[in-house]
Amino acid sequence: MELRTAASPRDVKTYDTSRLREEFLIQDLFEADQIKTVYSHVDRMIVGAAVPVTKPLVLTAGEEIRAEYFLQRREMGIINIGGKGTVTVDGKVYDLDYKDGMYIGMGAKDIVFASADKSRPSRFYFNSTPAHKSYPTVLITLDSIKPENKVECGSLEDSNHRVINKYILPGQVESCQLVMGMTALKPGSVWNTMPCHTHDRRMEVYLYFEVPDDAVVFHYIGEPNETRHLVMRNEEAVISPSWSIHSASGTHSYTFIWGMAGENQAFDDMDAVEMKDLR
Repeated sequence: MELRTAASPRDVKTYDTSRLREEFLIQDLFEADQIKTVYSHVDRMIVGAAVPVTKPLVLTAGEEIRAEYFLQRREMGIINIGGKGTVTVDGKVYDLDYKDGMYIGMGAKDIVFASADKSRPSRFYFNSTPAHKSYPTVLITLDSIKPENKVECGSLEDSNHRVINKYILPGQVESCQLVMGMTALKPGSVWNTMPCHTHDRRMEVYLYFEVPDDAVVFHYIGEPNETRHLVMRNEEAVISPSWSIHSASGTHSYTFIWGMAGENQAFDDMDAVEMKDLR
């Protein structure tokens, strides 16, 4: 498990490109027959991926969280961005196809990832946050998301026509603090979350995927009056502290998974930034 400490906005102003990438960019998460995790000190979010190819993969706690098992004091959300597979939770098997997700509550002990076909392995992406209560484990398909949690917004004229799919949040799938979902841009659109915002009560992590090999995503971070950018590629993630904006433009349309943790679970608790105030 890789550890990432929190960064002060005053310090980030002085970072060059290499330091920005070292602190906030998460690369090489998806490696065959491995579970890889990154532990951020920002709201204690763990970002991870499991790619079972030739064998099932068992999730273990690791020394870093000092727990008997991974979800002893945590909860987690999973979205599969690969081939069909299964997640087994304490002996119960859940089938996940492409873009299917699930929530696993605190207290689940035995978690095993497996692929249905090693020629097209599953690629399980997950976020995990501290928890104080056990909520039921739930399988989440795109069809199971309620209409009010499947939001189409933006326009092609503004290059930001997109659909926001809210997988885990109050009223859809209950959790302690984790909020998670997926936003898909329509063909011809390249902007997400613009006009941008911060939410000082929560951090956020983005994972970009469905990015063509010859395309990149410019992810914007920093305080609204001190913006910076990171050039990102397919299946790379980025940590956004609560004081930072989190927005992007791509050279092609793309999809991204967002996960949040912090003081509340109110999706609309945002501090909007006016375009005239961006620098």
